[in-house]
Amino acid sequence: MDRLIYMDNAATTRVAPEVLEAMLPYFGGEYFNPSSTYKAAGKVAEKTAGVKETIAGILGCRAKEIFFTAGGSESDNWAIKGVSDALKDKGNHIITTAIEHHAVLHTCEFLEKHGVEVTRLPVDENGFVKPRELEEAIRPETILVSVMFANNEIGTIEPIAKLGKIAHSHGVLFHTDAVQAFGHVPIDVEKMNIDLLSASAHKFNGPKGVGFLYVRSGTKLSNLIHGGAQENGRRAGTVNASGIIGLGKAAELFAAGMEETASYEAALRDRLIKRVLEEIPYTRLNGDPVHRLSNNANFCFRFIEGESLLILLDQNGICASSGSACTSGSLDPSHVLLAIGLPHEIAHGSLRLTISKETTQEDVDYTVDTLKKIIERLRGMSPLYEDFVKNKEK
Repeated sequence: MDRLIYMDNAATTRVAPEVLEAMLPYFGGEYFNPSSTYKAAGKVAEKTAGVKETIAGILGCRAKEIFFTAGGSESDNWAIKGVSDALKDKGNHIITTAIEHHAVLHTCEFLEKHGVEVTRLPVDENGFVKPRELEEAIRPETILVSVMFANNEIGTIEPIAKLGKIAHSHGVLFHTDAVQAFGHVPIDVEKMNIDLLSASAHKFNGPKGVGFLYVRSGTKLSNLIHGGAQENGRRAGTVNASGIIGLGKAAELFAAGMEETASYEAALRDRLIKRVLEEIPYTRLNGDPVHRLSNNANFCFRFIEGESLLILLDQNGICASSGSACTSGSLDPSHVLLAIGLPHEIAHGSLRLTISKETTQEDVDYTVDTLKKIIERLRGMSPLYEDFVKNKEK
């Protein structure tokens, strides 16, 4: 294959050269375990501690409120299971939404098997949680509200500050899965009423297998992983020093260029959306057209099967997805698209294209031009489309 256009940055991102350069010494000359007591290890510990300062500066919190994890899924599990266990004497009710990542939804399903009650709030046609419905769902036994900051499939950015304020007005903790948002949109945990926040390095040009959980001081949270005394006794396991340093460098880079990157991506995103909607009939944009991630475009094409579309795009050198990479092996339509009210037959024809600062206008135009040809070909083989055209011509 001569050409490769990567349009799946919501699944993972390329490790930035500066990030790789920052990490390399900690695989070789500086390989020491930061939990050890000798000076060489102490220098590594100082370096990883500095990463907490970097993240704290971005989030508007304190370094001691940052705990390193193996990624977003672990952070989500820790936040939800940890609060459920720590506050079990206070209540057993958790509120989340119907469009969360499976790291949240499946964790809630697990807790339901152990006596926890879970309310899954519906969303509107653009994927927004309605603050009024959250208010109405809170009960005396509610201990946690978990709402993702920005949806990983359709890109809608939730009114997090409003939702967090409602939770706090009832004395309820507020968690947000910010895996898609951190590094892409400004986040201030104090102003946005956030008590717990999950993030993952590989979503913003950092390495895979490392992330963090922000935990507001005073928040009761049981440990998820038991063993050693790492992370102030809160999260056992040998610290992933090289990964953490890579996370820190990636966070620095994005914080420095976030506004410029978002502006560049949004311009390409809007070009992509405009061309697709204008040039490919019977197409729907999923997610809010304005309040969405700068790099996200999600479509449904009528009379199309998403799996066939992805295969043909791949054959033309375009990497894309139909939704979350965590559900790529599933034949079921996206739970997010069903939650915003799409019927199964339309939800099956979904395509998520997510760009980056490395994407060019040429990449976007080639993708749209290729997409037009593929959809025309697939619809030409669809008896449903043929019947639709005949009925329309009558």
